[in-house]
Amino acid sequence: MGPIRAGVLIVLAALCAFSQKDSRSDHEKLIGAWRLAAIAGPGGKPVTSGAPVGMLIYTRDGHMSVQLMYPKSQQSLSNEYVENGYEASFGSYDLNAATHTLTHHVQGSNTRDRLVGKDLPRHYQFNAKGQLMIRPARPDEHWSVTWERTGMNPNIPRSARTPEDIR
Repeated sequence: MGPIRAGVLIVLAALCAFSQKDSRSDHEKLIGAWRLAAIAGPGGKPVTSGAPVGMLIYTRDGHMSVQLMYPKSQQSLSNEYVENGYEASFGSYDLNAATHTLTHHVQGSNTRDRLVGKDLPRHYQFNAKGQLMIRPARPDEHWSVTWERTGMNPNIPRSARTPEDIR
């Protein structure tokens, strides 16, 4: 094989590698545990002071759970989602990949009747880093959250997991 032909093959292989996209469905990408990476308020301004820590879980069979804990300085924070600096809810979800919409159907929440029974539509997208970005579909809410994988491979059965499977 001549040097030109070898060079062309190398360039083609590199182009193929760079053009490969994650072929998994959005539902498959969503499944698993996510750690809160960033939260932004109105105008997309990042929340750096008083930011919570959190975890979001989506299961293959359509269940979800989210928990956020705000620092002690935000302990008195309460609203539709948060009670005394803590947010927790669970339920089921629907995903519409065509419209990039997730809807959380809240079955339980630490804020009880302020959230239980509500359907919470969310717009979602996966960025180039594989992070999950979520923002509300309601026009009166102005926030967004970015979640990143916890490091646990959701395709490894619990009984077969080793310490190397967890980052």
